Amino acid sequence: MEFHFHLKFNHLLCLFILILSSVHAQASSFGYCDDVNYDVKVSGVEIKPDPVVRARPVTFKISADTGEAIYGGKWVISVAYFGFVVHNEIRDFCEELSCPVASGNFVVAHSQKLPAFAPPGTYTVEMTLKNEKNEALTCITFKFKIVFGSLVCDV
Repeated sequence: MEFHFHLKFNHLLCLFILILSSVHAQASSFGYCDDVNYDVKVSGVEIKPDPVVRARPVTFKISADTGEAIYGGKWVISVAYFGFVVHNEIRDFCEELSCPVASGNFVVAHSQKLPAFAPPGTYTVEMTLKNEKNEALTCITFKFKIVFGSLVCDV
């Protein structure tokens, strides 16, 4: 009987922690790659959950503004760990959003499950949005942290 109570308590605690972490997701600080007046201005980066738990889904949400419509392009993504590039990826911008993207505010969100073998620590991401002519519309960098999963939630 005690084991069942402990198991139920752990699941409830895990659920509470997950709900609390999703409600209190914070905007991450970011910076531009260069001192350039980019056509696309980023206003925020949000990572849920923060910190990221390896082998569990994570969502990166970028809020931005464009002065001109975007008809196509790509995200060029580079992830570094302790200064060493550990992942490169190119994603079609129009797969993340319906193109054309009208001038004004827009949000790009991407969810994925990070590998279970990803070592805990702080990672640096560089994301460059390039148009169909391969010109940089914006380039930002931000950090995120990967932690081990909670033992309470793994029961």
